[in-house]
Amino acid sequence: MYKKTILKNGLRIISIKQKETQAAAVFVLVKTGSKFETKEISGISHFLEHMFFKGTEKMKKLQDVAETLDKIGGSFNAFTGDECTGYYAKVDSMHFDIALEWVADIFLNSKIPASEMEKERGVIIEELNMYKENPIMHINQIWKEVLYGDQPAGWDIGGTKESVLGIKRAQILNYIKKAYKPSNTVICIAGNFNEEEAIKKISNYFSVMQKGEPITKLAVIEKQSNPQLKLCYKKIKQTNIIIGVRTYNMRDDRRYVLNVISAFLGGMMSSRLYGQVVDKMGAAYYIYTNNDNDTDTGYLAVSSGVENGKVFSVIEAILKEFRRLKTQKVSEEELRKAKDYIKGKMILGLESSDAKASYYGMQELLMDKIQCPEDVFKKIEAVTAEDILEVANDIFKDEKLNLAILGPFKNKDDFKKILKI
Repeated sequence: MYKKTILKNGLRIISIKQKETQAAAVFVLVKTGSKFETKEISGISHFLEHMFFKGTEKMKKLQDVAETLDKIGGSFNAFTGDECTGYYAKVDSMHFDIALEWVADIFLNSKIPASEMEKERGVIIEELNMYKENPIMHINQIWKEVLYGDQPAGWDIGGTKESVLGIKRAQILNYIKKAYKPSNTVICIAGNFNEEEAIKKISNYFSVMQKGEPITKLAVIEKQSNPQLKLCYKKIKQTNIIIGVRTYNMRDDRRYVLNVISAFLGGMMSSRLYGQVVDKMGAAYYIYTNNDNDTDTGYLAVSSGVENGKVFSVIEAILKEFRRLKTQKVSEEELRKAKDYIKGKMILGLESSDAKASYYGMQELLMDKIQCPEDVFKKIEAVTAEDILEVANDIFKDEKLNLAILGPFKNKDDFKKILKI
């Protein structure tokens, strides 16, 4: 179970007690990210995330920020997404107060020094280069561009080299004022700690945040009438592909049906696609299905790294499974396996304090409500073979089909010929 506390300024605290663990985690989550940006400041959410580690009045420089938790064996980091930016620390529970003070200090008191900004530009640009040079990472950005094109949802979370070089300190400070408000901030703590004392300390730290309306994002435009394809030529020995369809956002209960489909289609080693593409065809080392749901968008996609000479046959195999789902009912045995797989993975995944903090905190932040694992299991259990047929016939359509390819291919027409469900 969890406890929800709301401060006078609107900031929400979610606390989850775990007496059986010796660890504790603190997450500070803000409902802002790359979808909230304009082209001029594309990447500013990510840039700011980096700058929060560059020093406060108490911890003068990055070395001090890192050493505070390094010397007690803690783990810490931050992340930026389309709709959320987060900062966290996980420590031995006896050092919980240190972790809480550390997160509060970098979040509330970071100096954003101009000299460090100039150095960090190079760091971020190298991070962008790293993702681009890694085909498994780069294909995900190509996929976003296929789906959403030239709008925030389709832009790289880190921005571009040009936008990163152009972001000014004044813009970052202005972005903090507009985006980092208590009403769109959630602090989630999980693990072994004194709950009453922890909530009191969080209140003391974060009550200084001033009320105000945070910035909002524009609605994502999704216009599609035919299969869409983006081909990125690169002379490499393995072609990376993502092929999938537009689906539902996280407020749509049909996402639970998609979770089940994703599991037996390509979520496990005994899944349909793994058996076909890896085991029978020997065409890939990895293949998996991902059901992704944001507050206003969603997709079901299959990702794989494929031997160049077998790309077309692998795409055909995937499309064949899409078509099969529209006409053939899933067996009770396969349905049972998928449901138990989802539940088992979720139980194992939520054993740690940081996983719990992320799970509960992200739901509160993005959905303004929390579903405990038991509630999710009931939704999963309720999925029927008829539900899967209905959803499959709704999503597996030519006008929702998309393909991203990174490999040694230049002719789009060759791929367009086979893009039919």
